[in-house]
Amino acid sequence: MSLYDRYVLPHVLHLACGLKPFRYQRRLVVPGASGRVLEVGAGSGLNLPYYQPAQVSELILLEPEEGMQVKLRRAAARHALPVELVGLRGEEIPLEDDSIDTIVITYTMCTIPDLPAALAQMRRVLKPGGRMLFSEHGAAPDESVRRWQDRINPTWKKLAGGCNLNRCVDHEIREAGFRLERLDQGYIPGPKPWCYNYWGTASPA
Repeated sequence: MSLYDRYVLPHVLHLACGLKPFRYQRRLVVPGASGRVLEVGAGSGLNLPYYQPAQVSELILLEPEEGMQVKLRRAAARHALPVELVGLRGEEIPLEDDSIDTIVITYTMCTIPDLPAALAQMRRVLKPGGRMLFSEHGAAPDESVRRWQDRINPTWKKLAGGCNLNRCVDHEIREAGFRLERLDQGYIPGPKPWCYNYWGTASPA
C-alpha cells in the first residue's frame, strides 16, 4: 500500500463521500436496517448517524483498509450502537450462512475488486427473508455521459482507491442471485459522470 493510499486517500474519500447529496442518499436507505446488521465497506463510518439504535441488535462493520479503520473506530466510539469491526474484504465475509437480517452497502460496490464474489458472500450470509439496502453510483443511461465515464475510468480508478464509475449496479445485483424489491435511479447533484445513483432494496432470489 502506498503512502498516498494509506494516509491521504482516506481523508479525501471521507470528505467526498460526506458531501450533502451523498448524506441525503444515506438517509434514504440506512434507517431501514434492523436486527443483526452487516455493513460492507463501512469506510470512515459515514452511515453510523443514520442507524436507528432501537432497531439494531448488532452492527458488524466490514472494512479492509487500515487508513479507514482508524477513522471508523473513532466514529463508532461516538455512537451508542453495539458495533464489531472486522478488517476483511467483502469477498471474505467471516460469518455463518443465513446469519444476517440486513446488509447495508453504500458507495462500496464501485471499489470491490471482485464484486460478483462479494455479492455471493452477501447472499450467503443473509437469512431467508433478509434484505440488502444499497445506495451506489454507477453507469449512467445517457450515452454521452457513459462515454465520459468509460474515458475517465482508468485514470479515476488509480486516483480513487479502485473506484469504478461505470459499473451497472442493478445488473450486478441481479446476476448475483438477488431480487430487486425496490430500485430507484437518477442523477444526484454534482458532475454527471460521478453522480448517477442506484438505490433501493434487494433480497435473495
